[in-house]
Amino acid sequence: MQNVATTNSAEERAIMSKEIENSSADVAVQGFDPATMEIGKEQEGRSNHWEVRTQEQSYAFLPDQEIDKENRYGQQIDLVELTGLPAGRSMFINENPEVGSNPNRNKQHGFFFTADNCIGCHACEAACSEKNDNPSHLAFRSVGYVEGGSFPDYKRMNISMACNHCDDPVCLKGCPTKAYTKHAEYGAVLQDPETCFGCGYCTWVCPYNAPQLDPVKGQVSKCNMCVDRLEVGLKPACVSACIGNALDFGVIENTPEKREQCKTHIPGFPDPEITHPNIRFQQTKDLPIEMSRTDSMPVKYHKDSEGNYKPVVDQKQGKAKHWNFAKLNSRENPLVLFTLFAQAALGVFFITFLGALFGVEALSLFVASDMFLPLTVTALVMTSFALIMSVTHLGKPMRFYRGFNNLRYSPMAREGLGLALFSAGCGLTALFSLPSNVWLTEFISTNVGLDLVALTQALPLDTLVKAAGIFAVIGGSGGLFYMNKCYQIKARPFWNHLQTATSFVGNSLSLGAFVGGAIVVITLMVTQATTALIEQASIVFSSAFIIGMLIEALGLIKHNSDLNRSENEGGAAHYIQCTTFGKTYLFRNWLLALNIIAGVSLLTVNLLGYNEPALLLIWVALALVNCFTAAIGRALFYILVIPTTMPGAFFWKNKAFEQHARDIGLADNPATGVAPLAH
Repeated sequence: MQNVATTNSAEERAIMSKEIENSSADVAVQGFDPATMEIGKEQEGRSNHWEVRTQEQSYAFLPDQEIDKENRYGQQIDLVELTGLPAGRSMFINENPEVGSNPNRNKQHGFFFTADNCIGCHACEAACSEKNDNPSHLAFRSVGYVEGGSFPDYKRMNISMACNHCDDPVCLKGCPTKAYTKHAEYGAVLQDPETCFGCGYCTWVCPYNAPQLDPVKGQVSKCNMCVDRLEVGLKPACVSACIGNALDFGVIENTPEKREQCKTHIPGFPDPEITHPNIRFQQTKDLPIEMSRTDSMPVKYHKDSEGNYKPVVDQKQGKAKHWNFAKLNSRENPLVLFTLFAQAALGVFFITFLGALFGVEALSLFVASDMFLPLTVTALVMTSFALIMSVTHLGKPMRFYRGFNNLRYSPMAREGLGLALFSAGCGLTALFSLPSNVWLTEFISTNVGLDLVALTQALPLDTLVKAAGIFAVIGGSGGLFYMNKCYQIKARPFWNHLQTATSFVGNSLSLGAFVGGAIVVITLMVTQATTALIEQASIVFSSAFIIGMLIEALGLIKHNSDLNRSENEGGAAHYIQCTTFGKTYLFRNWLLALNIIAGVSLLTVNLLGYNEPALLLIWVALALVNCFTAAIGRALFYILVIPTTMPGAFFWKNKAFEQHARDIGLADNPATGVAPLAH
C-alpha cells in the first residue's frame, strides 16, 4: 500500500534541498494541486524539513474549502481570532522551526467518521501505530464495534476512535504536570511524554480513552493529529490509510465531499457536552432498537423516542453473587494505601487539635502534655507514607516534583499541595512543641548539651503551636477537598457521586479516631488523669468513630439507590459490584452496619457510666474490623469503575481479553498486545 511507504532517504532529501534552493521564492510557498500532482512529486518546490511519506494519493491531501465561522458548540473555528495569538507561529515539530504553508493552519480541524463505510479492517490502527512507532500494547487509534439484531437481520456498526482534540480538553485541565497544550495551530491537543510522570490521571478523565499509559516506559502518549503531515497539506496517516473512505479530516463543521451528516455522536459515543469533541459522524443505515457491546462491559445501547442511543445496563451474567477477593488486586493498590493513610492522618490530627482548640478539657490537657508531640509525628509519618505510596504509583517516581506544575486547573496538583501543606503544618507543630516536651529536652540537654528551653524562652511557643496547627488544618482540609474533586469525573459516573466524598470524610473520621483515640486515651490512663477526663476523651473519639461510619454508610445507601436506578456506566459498575463482587460487597456492608450498631451500643454503655477495661478491648476490635472494611471498600472503589468510553477494540482495551490472556499465559508474548500490570 502506498500509505505505508518509508520517509525520504537522506540522499533524496539532499537532492530535494538542492532543487528547492534553485527554485524561486514564489514556487516555495505555493499550495498543492492534488488533481494535477504527479505521484512522488508532492514536496517539490516546498520546504524539505517535514518528514512525511512519499507518493501520497490525491485523496490524502487536505481540501481547500470555504471555512465556517463557528462550530456547533459556539466556539470560533478561527483560533487566532479566538485566542489573540499571532498567526504563523512555529510548532517546532521534530525540533524543526519551519512553518508550514497550509492556509487553514489556524483553524480548528477534526476527524469525520462515516460508520456506514467502516469495514473493521484496522488499516487506520496499523498506519497510526507504524507512523508513531508504537509498541503492540498501545494503540492511539482503536477500532471496536457494536451489534444488534439476530440472523438474518443482523446489523453491526464499526467504530474507529482516537483523540478528538476537544474544545474543552479535560486531559489538559486534569494533568498535574502541564504535559498537554491546546494549540491555535489546527486546534491540536498535543502531549509531551517527556514532561509526563506517568500518573495516568488524564486516562481517567478522558471519555474517549485517547491518552495511552505505557507501563513499560512509565509515561502517557497519544494521537498528535499528525501535525507534521498537516503542515505540508496532507491528512493524518490513519485517514490516508482508510480503504473504505470511512475516515476523513478537515476544518471542523465543513462536511466532507460525498457526506450528508455532521453529527456529534453515534451509538456508544459519550456525551459530547463533557469535552466538546472535534469529531463528526455520519451514520444513515437503520440500526436495531438495541445495540450490544462485544467487550466484557455490561453496557448496551437503547434507542429512545428521538432516535438517540442511550447506555443501559446489560445484565449479561444474571444476579448470581460471588466473592472474587483475588480480583480486588489491581495496579491501583498504591492509591488504596495512599488515600486510606492520608485520610487517617488527617483525622488523627483534626480530631485532637480541633477538640482542644474548641475547649474540650481532656484534649486541651493532652495537647499541653508531652504526648502531643508523638501524636503529631504519627500524623506526619502516616502522611509521608501516603505520599510515598502516591509516588510509587507514578510511572516515573523521580519526577514527582512536577505534580505541582498545574495548580491553576488540576485537582490532583491541588490535592498534592494540600497534603504537602498539612505535612509542613504538622512539622512546624512538632517543632514548636519540642521545647515544652520534658522528655526530649532533658534527653537533648544531657546527651547533646543544648538547652532548648533557654533558647526558646523568648518565643510565644503556645501561640506558635496553635498557629502551626491551624495552618495544618487548613492545608489538610484543602487536600481532602481536592482528593474528592480528583474523582468527581463526568467520564466515570461510578465515582462522580456524593458517595466518594462521604467515603473519604467518613474514613478520615473513623480511622483517625481509632489511631488518635488509642494514643490519647492510653496517655490519659497512664498519666493517671481523672476518670472524668478519660471518659470525656473516650466519648469524643468514639463519637467521631461512629459519626465517620454513619457518614460512610449514608453515602453507600444513597450510592446504591441512585445507581440501581441509573442506566449508564455507573449503573453497570454497580451491577458488577452486586454480582461479580456481590458477596464481598454485602460482607463489607454488613460488617459496617454491625460496627455501627456495636459502636452505638458501647457508647451508650459508656454514657451510662460503665467503663470496664474489657470495653476498651471491644472498641479496639471494632476499630480493626473497620480498617478491614475500609480497605475492601477502597479496593472495590478502584476496581469497579467503568469509564464512558467507546466499546473496546477486538483485543486492545478489551479488559476481558486482557484478563484471559494473563490467565492462560498468552500475555507473556509481547506480540499479543497486552500491557503488563506494572504501573
